[in-house]
Amino acid sequence: MFLKGERCFKPSCAIEKRNYIPGEHGRDRRGKIVGYGLQLREKQKVKRMYGILEKQFRLYFKRAARQKGVTGENLLSQLERRLDNVVLRLGIAASHAQARQLVRHGHMRVNGKKVNVPSFLVRVGDEVSIREKSRKNVQILSALEVNHGVPPWLQLNQDALSGQVLALPKREDITMPIEEHMIVELYSK
Repeated sequence: MFLKGERCFKPSCAIEKRNYIPGEHGRDRRGKIVGYGLQLREKQKVKRMYGILEKQFRLYFKRAARQKGVTGENLLSQLERRLDNVVLRLGIAASHAQARQLVRHGHMRVNGKKVNVPSFLVRVGDEVSIREKSRKNVQILSALEVNHGVPPWLQLNQDALSGQVLALPKREDITMPIEEHMIVELYSK
């Protein structure tokens, strides 16, 4: 579920080829998933996409519910603004796991200061850059070459190996197949 980086953007993605669970009894599944099962699947899918555990996801939801506006959109905006996700969206990393590792190992700077917390929420105007010693890192350079395009709420400066947050992410900017209303319904029970 979007953990394999480049592979799931091609037609050879295993999820597209075989749309059933792995194992001997994968196709023998009885019944159709409806209601609560669909809502739970959607929440689990989003948690895996962003690499977040249940407790932290629930905190993001509570914070989104307290904000003004649509709860589901607020939730997605918070998840997109995580530092590890911003590093991925800028194309500095090839996958969420690699982006998280780059942040944890101290390779990233926010406004010139070292930040090693993947859940750090960036704000409008923040500059995310790579520290000087890490600019020749092979994995970072190879990820920048494959760049899939930067979302409109971010700006990448390829020469300086840095990016800037231009605006808060809107729902239209998030292209992943997420039905946030199902997550809101799940937590509203």
